[in-house]
Amino acid sequence: MVERIDSSFTIETELAEGYFGYLLRFIMDQYLLADQDRFGNVELKLVDKKPTLSFRAIGSRGVGFADVEITTGRPILVQLVHVDPDTPREEIERLEEDLTIVVNLFEEKARTATIYFAWAEGEKILPEKPPASRRNIIRNMFSDSMLPLFILFAAINVYLFLVLGQYAPIVLVLVQFLLVLASGRIVARMADWQITPQNPRVHVFAYQLPFDGQEDFRRKLRGVSLIQIKSEIYDKTLALGKPVDCSEIGEILSKHGLECSTENMSTKTIDVYGIVRKVAEKFGLPLPRIVVENLTIPNAAASGPGPSQGVMLITTGLLVQLEEDEIYTVVGHEFSHLKGRDTLVFFALTSLEYLIRAYLIWPLVMYLGFFYLFISLGLVYFIAKFFEGKSDLEAAKVLGQPRILAQALRKIGFHRLQLERSPSFRIMEWIGWDPHPPIYFRVEQLEKLEAPERLGNPLVQSIRNNIEGFLKAL
Repeated sequence: MVERIDSSFTIETELAEGYFGYLLRFIMDQYLLADQDRFGNVELKLVDKKPTLSFRAIGSRGVGFADVEITTGRPILVQLVHVDPDTPREEIERLEEDLTIVVNLFEEKARTATIYFAWAEGEKILPEKPPASRRNIIRNMFSDSMLPLFILFAAINVYLFLVLGQYAPIVLVLVQFLLVLASGRIVARMADWQITPQNPRVHVFAYQLPFDGQEDFRRKLRGVSLIQIKSEIYDKTLALGKPVDCSEIGEILSKHGLECSTENMSTKTIDVYGIVRKVAEKFGLPLPRIVVENLTIPNAAASGPGPSQGVMLITTGLLVQLEEDEIYTVVGHEFSHLKGRDTLVFFALTSLEYLIRAYLIWPLVMYLGFFYLFISLGLVYFIAKFFEGKSDLEAAKVLGQPRILAQALRKIGFHRLQLERSPSFRIMEWIGWDPHPPIYFRVEQLEKLEAPERLGNPLVQSIRNNIEGFLKAL
């Protein structure tokens, strides 16, 4: 999270202490020195034995300036030592967002030289899945809005017409409805780990190597499975009730040619069950089934037709990259989907469009072809954005932490935030086939909430905000 402290703010980081110097050099080389018209007086130094970076940020239009000092630690402290009174507020907000993005870019780079071990208590240790794995693609069809599933069925409806004739659309909708009802169970069965009161926590151990040691790292691990190393660490530590630290795992790493250094090591234990239970109590909803997918992509998704049949899926990527308060707000967003039975709402919306297309305006569809599908599905996705925005606002209203959810979105979507600074990309985000509004808009919607507890109907407010945001982007 980013937390304000007077004229300062902090940025949480997953980096181990040994990487702090690399981070500051990355900020200096890739951000400050790359735009010398905006930044000056750049200096890298030690303050109280901590790597520190100072610089002057000049307003993008030459108006105002801010003297900035970044002190490494967990969290990273960014102090606005002196700010010219003429500096526009949006310039300071842009600086905060820039620094958050560049820290996330470095963390992404650091992960390529990091060994991650993630496991759930009482569950089998499993390897991380690649983002494009077949299992992950299938799982995505049964979570959140489930629109990919509806699109898949729309793509095959022509073949069903050949087999079933005029009854094909009805059969197709019935099959979709059954899948919607079973979606929670499907997602739960495909997940890696079950989170229960008896096994409530997920553990993450990260060992980060210097960038210049990546090739040596790969050579030393040649022929050795990371699963093997993870199992050895688990058997020697958590299985015996011991902590994961150098005194316990040094021998294991040494056996594989790796030296355990506390500066390059970080550990994290997340009470996933406790977080989800706390959110459920805030929403006044039954506790859903909780499952974890060992996947590098940071994501959480609610599946199932309603709260009593709900499944909460969380990836290890989300647990690695976010702090507990950020995870808490993201889970809150997903609870809003469960509370509103948004999966059923999306099913009704897409089914209605499909039946109208199949039985009432089929000649028009044949005449317009892909243009009709582009418009109709674009409208479906645009309406879906209302419900995503609603879930952001309702999570902020119920949990009372809109800025923390905004920062979680920044971390998860920092690549898109960069691209969305282009006006043309923003428009494509609004009209594209994505149920989520642009990240910049979701962050703005949350950060302007001064008193979220006074918010009226979150869906009505989201509809108004989304329409205004779209028109503003044109």
